[in-house]
Amino acid sequence: MNIVIVGAGKLGYSIAELLSKEEYDIVVIDKEAERLDMIKNNLDVLTIHASGSSPTTMDDMDVRGADMLIAVTGSDEVNMVCCMIAKKHGITHTVARIRDMQFLTESKDYLKQNFDIDLVLNPEYITALEISRILMVPAALNVEDFAEGRVRLFETKVKKKSLLARRPLKELEIPRSILVAMIFRDRRMIIPHGDDCLLPHDNVYFVGNTTDIENFSKNLIQRDTNKIKKAVIIGAGRAGRFTARELDKQGVDVMVIDIDRERCRMVNEYLTGNSVAVCGDGTNIELLQTEGVSKADVIICLTNDDKLNLLMALMGKHLNVKKTIVKVNRAEYIDLMEKVGIDIVLSSRFLAASEVMAFVRRGGIVSVSLLEGAKAEAIEVVVQEGARVAGRKLMDAALPRECLVCGYVREENAYVPNGNSVLQPGDRAIIIVQMQHAKKVLKYFHKG
Repeated sequence: MNIVIVGAGKLGYSIAELLSKEEYDIVVIDKEAERLDMIKNNLDVLTIHASGSSPTTMDDMDVRGADMLIAVTGSDEVNMVCCMIAKKHGITHTVARIRDMQFLTESKDYLKQNFDIDLVLNPEYITALEISRILMVPAALNVEDFAEGRVRLFETKVKKKSLLARRPLKELEIPRSILVAMIFRDRRMIIPHGDDCLLPHDNVYFVGNTTDIENFSKNLIQRDTNKIKKAVIIGAGRAGRFTARELDKQGVDVMVIDIDRERCRMVNEYLTGNSVAVCGDGTNIELLQTEGVSKADVIICLTNDDKLNLLMALMGKHLNVKKTIVKVNRAEYIDLMEKVGIDIVLSSRFLAASEVMAFVRRGGIVSVSLLEGAKAEAIEVVVQEGARVAGRKLMDAALPRECLVCGYVREENAYVPNGNSVLQPGDRAIIIVQMQHAKKVLKYFHKG
């Protein structure tokens, strides 16, 4: 598959990096030579120094007739123009980053018919939804829903005094409708077996029926199930505004802190109840103390400065805030931030790239979630007629060791499989797989 990416910024780089690892033919276009040099020096892709919105560029022999164009420049309007021109030059599918919520209120059909856009990306809005979903589930580091919410993937960190720690999995009192799907320990992915034990500081993923996962997380993992009541958000940019709006809808009292007075005014226009935006410096500990940040259940740091976000989250820890969430731009900071005690670290780029990956793969792929800094993936895939896994026991399907089928949905009912389970065409299977083996594993679920 030939894929053209217009925009060599941070998001464009991340998408190019992920897709090039799966051996797609990638062309990256940008007007800034320095950005292209960064990509040329690090990725096995072709680069073109030109304007992606120019018809002349679209006529380039390496661009015209490509299978897909992904426009992720910093301008919504440029991205939309790129998609329209691409379709007129024989490019089959288009993806555009659009951050203006006025455009996003339009239906997908309207955008497709009038702007030739097949998939719209808004990384900041995706991040806000992810934060809201995580905070509504006790003890969660990550939450991913599949099959219209029937199956849930739930990540938590094993604490020293946890009832789950240091006991073989086969001896744990875990409902049969829930599976221990994956363990991350010392940056290694482990597909667990019955004799394996969970150790303190492990990140462990559970998969199962959504209702059962919710009950399990409340009753066994976190006995203190108090709902999030107050959240402090540092940074009133797009991600901060979207997150404030989503949490406010959930009945959470939100305090947004930003040094920009106009941004604070924009936030205050739609906050309700006890929620409020405060104009001030989020690194000023006296301000944080005066505004009662120590009484918050969570502090969410969403500025565009990774180091600043880390500093403010640590200040929140110092003020005894129970949970810290940080957005990062540079993926290499994720492990570092987790090691110094940040509870949840999110990358807007990885969240957006997950949607792109699902769209690029298509062919029965419903959704893709990147886990642990893109070291692993959780994929929802429709089993196709004639697939190697269809109609045979999973133990006999010879699936690669690097993957695990951790759930499937048939006729609107969710199941946790075992070795004797048989997948049928039309089933929606949820699989966890190491990133580098995803392409190989997906062939087992596709025809032929």
